[in-house]
Amino acid sequence: MLHSPASVRRPWPSFSSPAPVPTSLDRARTLTRLLDTAARIPGTRVRFGLDSVLGLIPGLGDVAGAALSGYMVLLASRMGAPQSVIARMLTNVAIDTVGGTVPVLGDLFDVAWKSNSRNLALLESVAGATPATRSEPPVSRTGVVLTLLALLLLAVAGITIAILFVQWLMRQG
Repeated sequence: MLHSPASVRRPWPSFSSPAPVPTSLDRARTLTRLLDTAARIPGTRVRFGLDSVLGLIPGLGDVAGAALSGYMVLLASRMGAPQSVIARMLTNVAIDTVGGTVPVLGDLFDVAWKSNSRNLALLESVAGATPATRSEPPVSRTGVVLTLLALLLLAVAGITIAILFVQWLMRQG
């Protein structure tokens, strides 16, 4: 028996509107949750994320964490965050990277100093501000390039500190 097109049932419903596309701020929130608060130590209120876990890998873990944190700084730069906010975000990442390079204590520091959560709060504070209400201009293309260079220098500094610390430990033993 032949069916007319009107009588054929579709196996799947058709949706007229596509799924919402995540915004840069949504991506920053997801990245922050992954890096800073993805898991909880059982029986406590202490939360940690991938940044703390990566920090367990000597030298390279903190650099990898800085690179992931740098993505949020880059997002902020692309969203037009003011230069002062970008500088504060870079400072938070630098503190996290340098503090995390110290073996054992650095891992505890990574759990306590949640640079990505701090950076997200900074980003959210300027995300709703219109360019007319900002006290300074957004970052230009040059600012984005300088931000990337600062992140690269931060990564190199993290590796250098880790190498120097390991050499110092080997001389002590």
